[in-house]
Amino acid sequence: MSESSAFEALNSDAKSRVLVLCDHASNRVPDDINNGTLGISDADMARHIAYDIGARGTALALSKALNAPMLASCFSRLVIDPNRGEDDPTILMKIYDHTIVEGNRYADAAEKRRRIEAYHRPYHKAIDIALASITDQGHQPIILSIHSYTPQLNGRPKRPWHIGILWDKDGRIAEPLIEKLSENPEICVGNNEPYSGELRGDTMYYHATRNGYAHVLVELRHDLIDTKEGQEKWAAILAAPLKDIIANL
Repeated sequence: MSESSAFEALNSDAKSRVLVLCDHASNRVPDDINNGTLGISDADMARHIAYDIGARGTALALSKALNAPMLASCFSRLVIDPNRGEDDPTILMKIYDHTIVEGNRYADAAEKRRRIEAYHRPYHKAIDIALASITDQGHQPIILSIHSYTPQLNGRPKRPWHIGILWDKDGRIAEPLIEKLSENPEICVGNNEPYSGELRGDTMYYHATRNGYAHVLVELRHDLIDTKEGQEKWAAILAAPLKDIIANL
C-alpha cells in the first residue's frame, strides 16, 4: 500500500497560506479491504454513510477560487474514518444509520490498526507536510475543511440548515463567516449545526486547534451540492466572504 493511494493532492501548484481539506472525499474501498468490498449494497455505498456527497467537488472549486492547495482522502469513511482520532471508538463503524457494515463486522483490533497505518496516518502525514511547507515559507497556516451532511437521517426530523459552520475555541474565521452568510435571508446557517465542532481528536482539533492555526469546518447539505453546478455555486458563496476574512486575519 503506497501512501499516495491514501490521499490525493490537488491544485498543488497554488502558493497560499490556506490549505483546503476534504476528509470524506471518496467512497472507494481499496482492494486490500475484503477484496474491495464492505459487503453492503451499491446503493448504501452511494449514501452519506460511505462518504460526503459533493464535498470533494465543492472543496476543489473553493481551492481554485482561493488559489489554495487541497488534500483529500481516497478511501471511504467506512474503511477507517480520517476525521476521528486513532483512539476514537467510532473510527471504524460496524453499523451506520441503520446499515450493518458486513465487511467490518469481524474487524478486530489488529485489523483496525492495519487500516489506520495504511490509510489514516498517511493522510494526516500529508497534512502535516503541507502545513510545514506553509510555515517554512514564513506564513501562519489557515485550514478550511469541507464536509457535507444528509438532509435527514433515518427516523430523524429534516435538517433545516443549508450550511453549518463548525468550530470550537477559535472563532476567527467561523464567527465572521456565520455573520456574513446570515446576511443572505435565503440561506439558513447553522452555528455548530448539525454537529458540534468540539470534537477532540478530529482533523481540525489535531492539526489546527492544538497548533493555534485559524480554521473552520464547513458542512453543506448534500442535496445542494450533488451536481457540479451546485458545487460551484456554493464554493462561490463561500469564497467571497472567506477572501475578506482571510485578508483581515
